[in-house]
Amino acid sequence: MITIKTESEIDALREPCAIVRDTLAYVGSLVKPGVSTEELDKAAERYIRMRGAEPSCLGYCGYPASICASVNEEVVHGIPGERILREGDIISVDLCAYKNGFHGDGARTFAVGKVSEENKKLIRVTEECFFEAVKNLRAGTPLYDIGAAVQAHAEENGFSVVREYVGHGIGREMHEDPSVPNFGKRGTGIRLKAGMVLCIEPMILAGARGVRVLGDGWTAVTQDGKCAAHYENTVVIREEGVEILTL
Repeated sequence: MITIKTESEIDALREPCAIVRDTLAYVGSLVKPGVSTEELDKAAERYIRMRGAEPSCLGYCGYPASICASVNEEVVHGIPGERILREGDIISVDLCAYKNGFHGDGARTFAVGKVSEENKKLIRVTEECFFEAVKNLRAGTPLYDIGAAVQAHAEENGFSVVREYVGHGIGREMHEDPSVPNFGKRGTGIRLKAGMVLCIEPMILAGARGVRVLGDGWTAVTQDGKCAAHYENTVVIREEGVEILTL
């Protein structure tokens, strides 16, 4: 069931979303060669708790960490651990914070030191896909216009989009209706309404479409071993345009 948020509920969402924004920036400042993904996870957890919030991901369906840390060919849900970041890696960090009865959600992909031109482009285009998706978004827009915009921009740049994982509504629950795919046909899907809060999160692949999940039951990797990038914000649909809560 899709819930329309009141203005007071949207106000309550602002703080956890600001914490997500600031935590992502903080974690990004720590990304460098020689740092382990577990160090990033612990730093994020400390920061989220210092801000009076809880890390939503920790314990969610048994997930063992506060962030998802997906390196190179890992698309989403990479579990932080002993893996050491190396020069030339890219890492996607996805995290959520819970405060005031609401969740905020966001993701960024960071370069580790100097990276290849292809990976620079992948990170840039993935972020651009988000802004292409929200550029003409407002109440009344068909839902699948979001995915159509993401898909078009990714494919125009020689990349492909993940179809196995999608964006989602958010609010009192971390994952709410509707699902928000990164592909689709313009003019189709439900009409968005003012007050909907969505997580729009392009997940873009340098290579061919297709992912598989590793034996840990969480980490999704590309089928061809090529890199992936992820960019996400929590967005409020307005009568004219959108309000991005995690920027």
